[in-house]
Amino acid sequence: MNSDIFVVMGVSGCGKSTVGAQLAEALKLLFLEGDVLHPECNVARMAAGVALSDEDREGWLQALAERLQQAHAAGQGLVLSCSALKLSYRDILRSGAPSLHFVYLHGEYKLLAARMAARTGHYMPLSLLASQLATLEAPGSGENVQSFDVAERPEDIVAAVLAGRHSSAGSAS
Repeated sequence: MNSDIFVVMGVSGCGKSTVGAQLAEALKLLFLEGDVLHPECNVARMAAGVALSDEDREGWLQALAERLQQAHAAGQGLVLSCSALKLSYRDILRSGAPSLHFVYLHGEYKLLAARMAARTGHYMPLSLLASQLATLEAPGSGENVQSFDVAERPEDIVAAVLAGRHSSAGSAS
């Protein structure tokens, strides 16, 4: 049984859900879309174009960490999509499963904005992309992270994650 736990992270429009679902399928693990655990008040704020504060995110991050802890304690693998924009947010997630593997998706503003503008049925407006980018603290090499430009195809990103998932902790790709 695969007990690896992955967090696919990055700003809105980077492809967290797509890459996360494909990675989970390839590893035969459960995929958890982190956005589904946002409380309604957070979703309403974002839909109205209001950026979330650290305080707004805290309960959501704690709920995600609890899910990670449950998987870790049960020895079950999991792939979670979560923006995880700041080191402090990632620390909360790590409190649930200390050996998390982060898959950091990043890209040029123009590409991210085009992706956000093209999607339908999502509550996150394009107007919040700049605030997410301003909040983002890119993960460092000590965070067990693999980094990918979202200009790459999702299936190529997943193949690279699979090829490197047994590499030494803390290395960035």
